[in-house]
Amino acid sequence: MGTVLVLYYSRSGNCEHMANLVCRGVESVQGMTAQPRTVPPLKPCNDPTYEDIPQSGAPYATLDDLKHADGLCLGAPTHFGNMPAPMKAFWDSTTGLWLSGALAHKAAGVFTSTSSLHGGQETTLISMMLPLLHHGMMILGLPYTESALMTTESGGTPYGPTHVAGPQSDLAITEAEKTLCMALGKRVASVTQKMAV
Repeated sequence: MGTVLVLYYSRSGNCEHMANLVCRGVESVQGMTAQPRTVPPLKPCNDPTYEDIPQSGAPYATLDDLKHADGLCLGAPTHFGNMPAPMKAFWDSTTGLWLSGALAHKAAGVFTSTSSLHGGQETTLISMMLPLLHHGMMILGLPYTESALMTTESGGTPYGPTHVAGPQSDLAITEAEKTLCMALGKRVASVTQKMAV
């Protein structure tokens, strides 16, 4: 048995939907379990309105979740071509794991959603890869043997699955985008499982 942490941040629900598809891909590999987790929004100073536990969806991730996971899929929407501040804040809190090498040699992949077709999908994916590389993780993209990469008319990159949500963040995830999300989960789970042998 192995566990892949599917860690995401979602404001409009699109990255959460993608994360659920990634989880399905992880669990399509026999003996592998997906562990969905999210990160909290940043809390303004002295603002008591944010809950310590989310009202719905996945629980907030802890550093122990990250430490004990065998693999990782990381997703967040773009914010000016970069990962959003709540996800960056979570990774900024992982110095202790970096010092101990707790994440080194684990497989990882990334995914994102944007409002527009050229809204910084690839730069956001790369921005999420940077802390993973510093932690010594092994980044997995999507190979072009995934035929949806060649036929998609919306999201999808070799760096990881993407979704084009539209200006109102209300465009449904396309079949190609769904296929690529599940393919990432399956690939990270498969590689994680092989590395454990």
